[in-house]
Amino acid sequence: MSDAEILFEVKNGLGVMTLNRPKVLNSLSYNIILEMERVMPEWERDSKVKAVVLRGAGEKAFCAGGDVAGLYREMRDDPNGTLRRDFFRDEYIVNRRIYRYAKPWISLIDGIDMGGGVGMSVHGSHSVASEKFLFAMPETTIGLFPDVGGGYFLTRLPGALGTFLALTSHRLKAADALWAGIVDAFVPSAKINDLEAALAAADLSGPNANAKVDKVIAQFAQDTDAPTLPAMMPDIDRCFSAESLPEIVAKLKKMGGEWADKQLAALMKLSPLSMAITLEQMKRCANRSFEDAMTIEYRMSQRCMQKGHDFFEGVRALLIDKDQKPKFNPPTIEGVTQAMVEEHFRPVSNDLFFD
Repeated sequence: MSDAEILFEVKNGLGVMTLNRPKVLNSLSYNIILEMERVMPEWERDSKVKAVVLRGAGEKAFCAGGDVAGLYREMRDDPNGTLRRDFFRDEYIVNRRIYRYAKPWISLIDGIDMGGGVGMSVHGSHSVASEKFLFAMPETTIGLFPDVGGGYFLTRLPGALGTFLALTSHRLKAADALWAGIVDAFVPSAKINDLEAALAAADLSGPNANAKVDKVIAQFAQDTDAPTLPAMMPDIDRCFSAESLPEIVAKLKKMGGEWADKQLAALMKLSPLSMAITLEQMKRCANRSFEDAMTIEYRMSQRCMQKGHDFFEGVRALLIDKDQKPKFNPPTIEGVTQAMVEEHFRPVSNDLFFD
């Protein structure tokens, strides 16, 4: 394979993008984002390109997220660098291009799909998952929040599921993602290449292109195992519909039992500030337009990129030093003030607005 971090090919009218960093689970570098930003408008205008397919190279991952280690290294080595500003800005522009794309955007997810990878798949017109699919929005584990439009799509999931996924980083396999509406179809890994070939062979012209893609995917789609989420939803709704983090914790403690104890244990490992701003993000982005949600998230991202924020401690502990012992500040949920939360939602000098 080419050494390029993302590959572009037009085959029989199908524009195929392949994230090509399999050794790092196809994590998104800034270069990948810029290349996508360059090619997407070209293909949108090109009458010879009838649809776009996005895939990940290798056997393990579609895309495991953004290259946050690179953001950490810039803060450490070049505090005045611009990557922390530009990375999020251009990534969110790509997310918005996917959401508003004029042609079918089809993600073939044959592996891990987390964080920034979800932003590349969930906003498109079609997303297909194989048995290797594994979803999570794990940002709170590193002191961040579920960005890339998480405030938009998570708040539109059933009940309090979005808040639950945003706070706990709970992982979903294909059956549950399909039930929740995070993906549109299940196709076995062995049939993914055949599906791509069928899409290339199909007539996807005209105003009903998305419906035509639906018909092609339906020829390959299969039933999954029974999802696990339906049985969990009463407990999720009971606990994670609470208005504040202390209330969520109190409800979990009151409920007790294996499931509640597991969620409590997960929350206690996370950045209290990250959880607090995530919960506020869910409230502010519900019922807002995609563009409004992205503007809110950009403001949040820039506050998180400031020196001393929990994000850098989380990345250090989990990805750099790997001691798994982040020292978050404040260390407790009770120590988070409303002023700390509000700081993340103030306008920034280079606010991200869309036409």
